[in-house]
Amino acid sequence: MNNKSIMIVGVGGQGTLLTSRILGDVALNTGLDVKVSEVHGMSQRGGSVVTYVKMGEKVYSPVIEKNEADIILCFEKLEALRWIDYAKKDGKIIINNQRIDPMPVIIGKAKYPEDIIEKIKADYANVIDVPALDIAKECGNIKAVNVVMIGVMARHSEIPKEVWIDAIEKMVKPQFVEINVKAFIAGYDYAAGL
Repeated sequence: MNNKSIMIVGVGGQGTLLTSRILGDVALNTGLDVKVSEVHGMSQRGGSVVTYVKMGEKVYSPVIEKNEADIILCFEKLEALRWIDYAKKDGKIIINNQRIDPMPVIIGKAKYPEDIIEKIKADYANVIDVPALDIAKECGNIKAVNVVMIGVMARHSEIPKEVWIDAIEKMVKPQFVEINVKAFIAGYDYAAGL
């Protein structure tokens, strides 16, 4: 497998750190070298959060520069727009179509941009938009949006489905394993129809 650079972007509380841990575990369990960054941003205050994951034969640093990400996993569409410059032109951009207003929008100091996903699709050929919040609700827990998104990404990877499920079972608290596996499978199945 060639080295893969994956960015996970979202808003504090959406599970970006758990997602990066699951990806790290998947990489290790498939014999790959992996480096995972720390969370950057105001995760405790609902602000922008980004983590980097690099996996492959030999990885020296988790840092991803502009135009370098093979995959950007976006848990909120404005965050997709904020970090889009990091995607390779042929990179895969997987966007949860959920809108979460940042504080400047909430207090009336800024407007939430229109047609974000359409603008990104105009510049990038490999964009998947996902109704991840709706899928998570159907599974029984809106907090499982991140795992729905992992399922979509996993469908497009070379790594077997079972390796992903094993990582979720290890990384998620026992009381939440069942709902998260269900959310992963729902995302995986959703991606099959794309």
